Amino acid sequence: QVQLVESGGGSVQAGGSLKLSCVISRNTHGLGSMGWFRQGPGKEREFVAIIFREIDSITYADSVRGRFTMSRDNAKAALYLQMNSLKPEDTAMYYCAAKRYYGFSTAPATYDYWGQGTQVTVSS
Repeated sequence: QVQLVESGGGSVQAGGSLKLSCVISRNTHGLGSMGWFRQGPGKEREFVAIIFREIDSITYADSVRGRFTMSRDNAKAALYLQMNSLKPEDTAMYYCAAKRYYGFSTAPATYDYWGQGTQVTVSS
């Protein structure tokens, strides 16, 4: 079983920054795509940033491109999400997730392993 644990959420004012971390309980070798999702109040869960391991490429949702940066540390089996220029609409629970197998998908339903989430609140 793969466990993911997020940290780094908090409350900030608009324009501020936060850095989220996700620690994975095992070596990521053999896992498929990994990334960050979020779910705002009354909204469906959506992808934020994903690394497609087949091509070692990161893709971002249009709403965060240019403001958020995803990175990883294979040695530490960790993912990070640097969030700059935060907006009130970024307020959400942020989740780290991974696929059991390879596959190009940003749909949350196709991801097999999830963390418990970390709350990000941005005030205007």
